[in-house]
Amino acid sequence: MQRIDFNADLGEGAPFDRELMALVSSANISCGFHAGDVALSARTIDLALEHNVAIGAHPSFDDKANFGRTPMALSPNAVFDLVLYQCGAIKALVEARGGVLHHVKPHGALYNQAAQDADLAGAIAKAVKALDPKLKLYGLAGSLSLQAAQNIGLESVSEVFADRRYLSDGSLMPRSQPGAVLSDDDEVQAQVLAMVQRGEVIAANGQPVALAAQTLCLHGDNAHALSLAKRLHQRLGALGIHIEAP
Repeated sequence: MQRIDFNADLGEGAPFDRELMALVSSANISCGFHAGDVALSARTIDLALEHNVAIGAHPSFDDKANFGRTPMALSPNAVFDLVLYQCGAIKALVEARGGVLHHVKPHGALYNQAAQDADLAGAIAKAVKALDPKLKLYGLAGSLSLQAAQNIGLESVSEVFADRRYLSDGSLMPRSQPGAVLSDDDEVQAQVLAMVQRGEVIAANGQPVALAAQTLCLHGDNAHALSLAKRLHQRLGALGIHIEAP
């Protein structure tokens, strides 16, 4: 049976977190630096435990004003401390409730910069391993983030995106460009099936790009997230593709 992890970024203040949590197999919970706060993170952890969803920490640059999506130039040491601090807080909240932190997935600009910057990717991977070497690191398929994890013996999980358009080098189209975020149900489903079943995505220029799909992300702040998630969940199930955390 083919399997895929279905993850979403939650605890960011969207009104449908409860409904979305019931559809995913893993949740990336905001650490409060790009959205939310301690109380919201704690409530979202409780929700994940209620639904038996694998819990991940979702650290970012300290940038609530821009939802963590503004690139920043920080030293590797600063990034190490930033990631360790945020993920350590989420891990403590999870364990105090009897749960186990499953993975770490960086957010926004931190995620995208690390995908193309070996020093930044290395700092993140080292912070995750320092916190708990059993944690998994979610990173963009084919990126330096995955390579950095593999270099230090940390388990990595190759991530693809249901609702983002890709460029021909396998990177995500910047959100500043028109059409970067997909909202049409049929287009999202077609892209997901191509990635999950054929291991490829059609880039913005029409070129097919090979990628490994181990976990599928749907952004929780997408206005159409809930309807897209419901249809994807149904479609994957109908095709006999089991949704399960790695």
